[in-house]
Amino acid sequence: MITPEMIANFPKTPGVYLMRSADQTVLYVGKARNLKSRVRAYVGPGDSRIHIRFMVQQVVSIEFIVTDTEKEALILENTLIKQHRPKYNINLRDDKTYFSLRMDMKESFPRLSIVRKVPADGARYFGPYASATSAREVLKQLYKLFPLRHYPLATCMARKRPCLYYQIKQCSAPCCGKISVEDYAALAEGAALFLEGKNNEVARIYKARMNQASEQMRYEDAARYRDLVKAIEVTVERQKVVARGADSDVFGIHRTGDELQVVLLHIRGGALTGSRSFSFEWELETEEGLASFLNEYYGQENPIPPQILLPMPLPEPQALEELLSEKLGKKVAITAPQRGAKLEIVMLAQKNALTAAQERIKKAESAEDLLDELSSKLHLGRLPKRIECYDISNIQGEMAVGSRVVFVDGKADKSLYRRYRIRSVLQSDDFAMMREMLSRRFKPESAEERPDLIVVDGGIGQLNVLSAVLEELGVEGVEAAGLAKSRVERSMESAELRRSDERVFRPGRKNPIVLRQNSAPLLLLARIRDEAHRFAVTYHKTVRSKVFTSSELDQAAGIGAKRKKALLKHFGSLRKIKEASLAQLTEVGGMNESTAQKLWEHLHHAKPEA
Repeated sequence: MITPEMIANFPKTPGVYLMRSADQTVLYVGKARNLKSRVRAYVGPGDSRIHIRFMVQQVVSIEFIVTDTEKEALILENTLIKQHRPKYNINLRDDKTYFSLRMDMKESFPRLSIVRKVPADGARYFGPYASATSAREVLKQLYKLFPLRHYPLATCMARKRPCLYYQIKQCSAPCCGKISVEDYAALAEGAALFLEGKNNEVARIYKARMNQASEQMRYEDAARYRDLVKAIEVTVERQKVVARGADSDVFGIHRTGDELQVVLLHIRGGALTGSRSFSFEWELETEEGLASFLNEYYGQENPIPPQILLPMPLPEPQALEELLSEKLGKKVAITAPQRGAKLEIVMLAQKNALTAAQERIKKAESAEDLLDELSSKLHLGRLPKRIECYDISNIQGEMAVGSRVVFVDGKADKSLYRRYRIRSVLQSDDFAMMREMLSRRFKPESAEERPDLIVVDGGIGQLNVLSAVLEELGVEGVEAAGLAKSRVERSMESAELRRSDERVFRPGRKNPIVLRQNSAPLLLLARIRDEAHRFAVTYHKTVRSKVFTSSELDQAAGIGAKRKKALLKHFGSLRKIKEASLAQLTEVGGMNESTAQKLWEHLHHAKPEA
């Protein structure tokens, strides 16, 4: 419990505070403009928020770190959250990467390319796009309007005739002189303005060029500009303009208990270009949760727009505005609009957040119904919330590997996947390999969470191995099942082939359980089994590739990639390296006498002659 004595010496300056439990685990990291005033709000029993009272009761000590400014406190807070991953802070583990379109106008014939990062290199960037697929689709449509080159400049200039894109009018073939530098620059500028949403300006420029070409009796050029203007106007009509003004990120938020659902709408050039949804647990104030989310989200190198629209005002937003403005290189405004078009787009984001929260709840209920049905069909003792599946991959016992995949609440959790190199089994014995892998998984000192159900790929034999290992290691409360693939069968009366049903084997049952084909429980088990097989085969291919591409040089002490490359370049082959004398090895660039002697001994398994 936080007491007044804990904060008696807290200063009234900006800084960061860390709340710790009895075992010194960091429970929460917060920042404040006034440390003493902020932490004092947690003192005493008067706070009606149950979730805050519950957290405060676990706190036995509070530390603080003073900073010069609130912006520095914001940066430090973000760093400490990433370091400690406190239970009551947002844990935003988002591995999704944004994509942008890049065009360097300083090039002779500028080209659009898809990139992941947006460095300050003087080029123009457009986006963001939620996936490479959406960025490619934009490029595909853009090339129909603005026929820019598709390939790197060196590749284009090496061609002797225009490529196929020129034939289908999606490239202007600057490589073969089919367009002047000036006209190509106008195309590139038009594409840039179009991507920035300045469609009216693009149409005005090309109408002027069309009229000018017509007056100069360059009718082919005038026709090309006419078609371009018409295509732009048709494309603009199809776009739904949702907001006016600067590019912006619009956030909507919906709270259900301790679950916060955040939806982000990207507005670029007045049009809605994409959206993303986030869900996480948060037990403190909603406004503080949103502020913490923004700090962590934009701290992950995500694109920062000049305007951020929120459904509620942030507590002390000035520091975050200053930090984001510094990153972007121009002013960033964080506002909660109260009227007009901006409020309408925020309400749209709010509606999307509500819909996403309802959809998440429905999916969770659907997943629970599926697991409940699976539990009933397989006669399990409890709901199989965590399911693990194991598989083996090898070539006649060589380079054997195993895999484990984990599904939590019916969905794959790739952070829990594991790969195993089989060490003790040197012959083709899948049962022994499975025994080794499971013994390592359930070793007594392992603190990893136990699964509710383990599935192995195979029939009664593999299941017996699994059951025996679990019994030997004293693993209790873990259900087991074996999923046998369907088999091709031929009827005695007919030459027709048919495929048998997939079967599930359970300990203590002689006959398998046959689930209805294409039923949800069977499809889930099959998906888990197939994922374990894919993961094992992928790892086996990696191991096999390393073995096949390695040589005796890789096992020699002191021989790294550079020395290996120098030796092969000097002698031409491994055979000639073996035939070389100690003196010849020493002559190779990067080699010294000591390393050369160790290499000679390694290759000849003997001491060199004096």
